[in-house]
Amino acid sequence: MKYFLLLLLFLSSLNATKINDVSNIVGVRENQLIGYSLVVGLEKTGDGTTSKFTLQSISNMLKAMNIDMRPVDIKSKNVAAVVVTATMKPFARQGDKFDVTVSSIGDAKSLEGGTLLMTPLKGVDGKIYALAQGSLSIGGRNTRGATATHPTTGRVFQGGFIEREININLFNKEYAVLSLKEADFKNAVAIQKAINSFYNTQVAVAIDSRSVKLKRPKNRSMIEFLAEIQNIDMDYKPKNQIIINERTGTIVAGVNIELKPIILTHGDITIKIVEQQNINSPTGSMAVDKNLIIGLKENEVYTKKGTTTVANLVRSLHKMGASPKDIISILEAMKTAGSIAADLKVM
Repeated sequence: MKYFLLLLLFLSSLNATKINDVSNIVGVRENQLIGYSLVVGLEKTGDGTTSKFTLQSISNMLKAMNIDMRPVDIKSKNVAAVVVTATMKPFARQGDKFDVTVSSIGDAKSLEGGTLLMTPLKGVDGKIYALAQGSLSIGGRNTRGATATHPTTGRVFQGGFIEREININLFNKEYAVLSLKEADFKNAVAIQKAINSFYNTQVAVAIDSRSVKLKRPKNRSMIEFLAEIQNIDMDYKPKNQIIINERTGTIVAGVNIELKPIILTHGDITIKIVEQQNINSPTGSMAVDKNLIIGLKENEVYTKKGTTTVANLVRSLHKMGASPKDIISILEAMKTAGSIAADLKVM
């Protein structure tokens, strides 16, 4: 039987947490950058002659250096065409360095040992915000001497340089907006109450399930105001949800997610959740706890309404020898049938 990993998040109904952990400041965000370039210095592991765009790129680069050569005359296998991607942090300033990721788009076998040529990195508006250049690293090697990571993807550590700044002017603003990472009316109101209680005045108002509008107090700058707000404790109620990774067979579930009455059959496994105060133990059964009994002969799970949780069910199915694939299928079927009220996310 495949190894099965069940991760339980022991969550209380209300958790004290920092406002910074559950919300972002609208306008303060990262920006994605992208560029196209060449990696040179490869040991005959670059793009072949079938990658026409690589040959054309080499020809264009040589022309910019006053060397006129047609793409059809270029036979080098030491060059690879790549796409360069990076993330520009908020408030990045000219000269700041950052890592860039380099990925082959041709038929190169490996980028190991290569050097990325100067690459303009553009934002979604088409403007150049950074440049990147430097030696590639594609990871270490395993015990057999083979490259441990994907050979056609690498990184240039601290190879990017900010050239154009994105202006985010918060200092002179009177208002700001917090955006919750997960939409929830109760949590939006909880943030409003926590902030207003901290300042003992009305400086925050929840305007929808994701947004809380803030008004800066007169005796503080916006930067001081936001710094204080991010460290205020609030009563946070996380959403009940079950996260499933079908590839690895991993299930992450809140420990108190209850199951509603249902009768479900999956292969030779039958699950019965009924409205009864006492559970009748079938012959040849095994008690998991006072509310959960496994019928070993019939592969049945008997549980009592109001006390059965996803965590207990998964634990009992695991003891029965059900495979991760079976358990995931059962949970998905129960969600479809309405026995599970929590959100179910499949990765």
